[in-house]
This record gives sequence, C-alpha cells and structure tokens, in this order.
Amino acid sequence: MKVNSSNPPVSIFPEADVATQAERASLFRQGAWMVVAAVVSGLVNLLVHVFSKLISPAEYATLGVLLQIFNWMMIPALGLQMVFTQQAAGAVTGEQKRQLAGAMRAVARGAFGAWVLLTVLVVLWRDQLVAGLRIANPMALWITLAIALLMFWSPIFAGIMQGRQNFLWLGWAAILNSFGRLFLSAVIVFWMARSAVGIMTGALAGTAVAFGITLWQTRELWDDPGAGFCWRPWLARVVPLTAAFGASQFLLGADLLVVQANLGDGGQAAPYVFGSALARAMVVSISPLAGVMFPKLVHSAAQAKKTNVLAMTMLGTAVLSAAAAGALSFFAPLIIQWGSRPEYLSIVPLIPLFAWSMVPLALANVLLNSLMAHSRFEVVPPLVLVAVGYWIALHYYHDSFKIIIQTLGWFNLLFLAVCLWFAWRSRE
Repeated sequence: MKVNSSNPPVSIFPEADVATQAERASLFRQGAWMVVAAVVSGLVNLLVHVFSKLISPAEYATLGVLLQIFNWMMIPALGLQMVFTQQAAGAVTGEQKRQLAGAMRAVARGAFGAWVLLTVLVVLWRDQLVAGLRIANPMALWITLAIALLMFWSPIFAGIMQGRQNFLWLGWAAILNSFGRLFLSAVIVFWMARSAVGIMTGALAGTAVAFGITLWQTRELWDDPGAGFCWRPWLARVVPLTAAFGASQFLLGADLLVVQANLGDGGQAAPYVFGSALARAMVVSISPLAGVMFPKLVHSAAQAKKTNVLAMTMLGTAVLSAAAAGALSFFAPLIIQWGSRPEYLSIVPLIPLFAWSMVPLALANVLLNSLMAHSRFEVVPPLVLVAVGYWIALHYYHDSFKIIIQTLGWFNLLFLAVCLWFAWRSRE
C-alpha cells in the first residue's frame, strides 16, 4: 500500500519512540498522584458500604441502584468534561482562551436548562420510577435529582482543570468529595435515619464539596470577557465524546438495574451490590491514568508533537489492573466478612470472575481516551452498538448472578476488541 509522505503511518501506539525524559517524569508524577487520589477516594467511598450492616438488605439494594443512577448521570458529564479538556488543553492563544470562557458560560446555562427538563420528566414519571426501582422513600429520588444539577455543571470546570493539567486539585477534589460523603452519611445513619436517603444525602454533600473546588480553581475565567460561542461545532465534538464514554460507563453499571429488577425481591440483590462495588472500584482506581494521558495527547496534537504517553499508560494500566484483580480475588472474603452482613458472603465465589471481567474494560478505556484525543470518532457507532447489545443480552441472560457477570465479561472483551481494531486501523 502506498503511503502519502505528508501523512506518515502511525502504529497502534503512534507516539512510541519520541518521548522526552521530562514527559515521562511528568506522566509518572501526575499519574501516580491521580492514582493515589483515586485509591484513597475509592477506599473511602467503599467504607460507605460498611453501612450495609446498619440498614436493611432492601434499603441497601435500593442504595446500590441509586448510586448507579448517580454514575449514569456522569454519562453526559463525561462528554462535557472531555470537550472542555480538549479545548482547555488546546487554548494556547489569547483568542482561544476567550473562546474557552465564552463556551464555559454558554454551556453552564445550557446544562441548567437540561436539568430543568430532567426535573419535569421525573415529576411526571415519579410513580413509575419509584415502583420500578423499588424505592421505599421517594425522598431518595429527589436527593438524587439535586445531585444531578451538580453533575451537569461539574464537568465544565473539572474539564478545564484537566485540560490545564491541574491534577493536584483534581485529586484533592476527589478525596474531599469522598470524605465529605462518608462523614455526613455516618452522621445521618448513626443519629438520624438508617436508610438509603441518609447515604444519598452524604453523596450530595461530597459532590457539593468537589464542585466548590472546581469553581474556585477556575475562578479567573469568570472575569474574562469571553468570545462568542457557536453551538454547532461544539456539539459536533461533544456528541461523539458523550456517546463513546457513555457506552463505557453503561457497561460499567447497567447490570445493577437488571439485577434489582429481576433478582431483587426482598433485598436479594444486596450481595451482588456489595460485590459489584468492589469490582467497579478497581476500574475507577485505575482510570485516572487515562485521564492524565488525555490532555497530554491533546496538547501534543495541538503543537504537532509526538510522545509515547499511550504506550506507557497501556503498560501501567495492564500491570495495575492485573494486580488489582488478583488482590481483590484474594482479599474479598475478608473485606465482605468485615464490611457487610454475613449473608453477603454468598457473592465471594463470584468475586474473581467479577474482578477479571473488569480488566478488559480498564484497558479499553485507555485506548478509547487516545482515540477520542485524536478525534477518531469513527469508533463511536460500533461502541454504542456494543452497549446496546449488552443491554439486550442482559434482558435475556439474567437467571443468576453468575450468568450476569459472564455476560458483562464477554461484552467488556468485545468493547476492548473494537477499541483495539480502530487503534490498529488508525495507523493506515
């Protein structure tokens, strides 16, 4: 095949052989900090599940579903954050910085309008939502809706911080979010109400703390006069990013809703909720590596430079995810025995399957971040099809916890295969 000399082929790791020592040191330092922040915040968030000892299995299963809805609210947030990360990382001129300020204001107003629409829909379908999700106290639904407003706004400012590689305060925002959530949840559960409502109130408090930090760290943009904002080209970027990262987020947690709807009578889904929290924490703890990589690739592309950041990130993610899956398989019985009810130990035999099923998704997310950083949006439709296929499969294969986890593992492998294929094609 003949290759245009002005567009030389790139490998699956197109930046593989030209990184500087400074770039390696920067990736290691920032990546290590973000992993530490993710591990600390993840462990603190896991401590919230210790309250499963104090609330009924039915309330705990409801909590698991609400927390997953909380995570699904991040689907539009993921696209927003990545677009603002791209724009902030590429804002190297005064005009580009004014465009960033204008986009920040316009999208913040648009996000509020989207939240108002969501609120109207929840009010109209309140009874169906409460019945379908087996929510005992509707107040939990309204608290989740309040969290949604902050989740719609937070990615705007967090994305700007990520694009500017302000990982120090991004890490502290994650840590303080988790500690705020744990503290208020403990206060409410021990002294006020032992229910999912109390813990979701803690989640609202933690989210508010993190949001306040992102506002503080981007405060100088509010004084910038800003430039005019055009929605069409902006949406051309945010829609594919939202769809791509939303597909990944969907695979991470769609099973919880199916488990609660089909196997959740009388709180029977509670053991699965606790096991899934451990397995998902593994992916969340490793994902900051890809988050550190993303703005570096965008910035390098904006300056027509090459790095080997992708290769290093893939290697680090592979090592960490394998180590985490092995450790979780070994320590899960102790964690569940100490941190939950004795009857939740029934999930222990499935923890190794659960943990290793998550490894392909962790690796796929690294490749997905690289593809999106280079605006290779042709991968988006196949990934969305994988997510849709997973949802359809769950509705046919949900007879037991094991079958659901196996379905998750196969579709995570398929997701990784699609990312690998398009990363390989990008070299042509």
